[in-house]
Amino acid sequence: MRRDGFTLIEMLVVLALMCIMYVAMYSPGAKFYQERQKTACVRNLQMIHMALKLYAQENHNAFPALPAAATAEEPLSLLVPRYTTDAATFVCPGTKDRQNTISYAYYMGRRAGESAGEALMSDRQVDTRAKLQGEIIFSADGDPPGRNHRRFGGNILFCDGHVETSDIHATRDLPLPTGVVLLNPRAGR
Repeated sequence: MRRDGFTLIEMLVVLALMCIMYVAMYSPGAKFYQERQKTACVRNLQMIHMALKLYAQENHNAFPALPAAATAEEPLSLLVPRYTTDAATFVCPGTKDRQNTISYAYYMGRRAGESAGEALMSDRQVDTRAKLQGEIIFSADGDPPGRNHRRFGGNILFCDGHVETSDIHATRDLPLPTGVVLLNPRAGR
C-alpha cells in the first residue's frame, strides 16, 4: 500500500523540532542571539564614542568626569542632550535590565589622545577592579553582575574608538592608573 504525504503525528513532530531549533537559536539566552546583540552593542559603543570625542574637544581633551560619581550614569549624563540625543544607545541591546538608563561601565578620568589603547567603556563588568589578562571581566554563569550578554562575554571600547569583543575573560590587561576609576552602571532593581 502506497502512502502519500505526512501523517498528523509526523507533521507535529517536525513542527515541534522546528520550534525547539528556533528557541535554541533566537531566544535571548542563546549564543547565536547574543552574538547578534554584541554586534549591535558595538555600534552603540561607537556612537557613544563619537559623543565622548565631541565632549572632549570642547573640554580640554577630558572625557566626562564628576568627582563624586558613584555610577556610570552620573558622568555620562553630561553627554545628553548636547553631544547626543539618542539615549537608547546607552542601553546594551543584549541586557535583560531595561530599567536603567545605561548599561555600560565607564572608565572615568581618561583624556582623549593620551591613552589611545586604554579602555574607555565596556559592557557592565563583574566588579570595578583593574583586570589582568585572563581574569574574569564578564559574568561566567549569566547571573548578575556583568551579564549584559548573559554568559557570552561582552565588548570593550577603547579611547581611540575601536571596540574589541571578549569572552568572559579579559583578553588584555585593563589597568586603572591614578586618577582613573571604573564605574559600573547602577545595579538593576
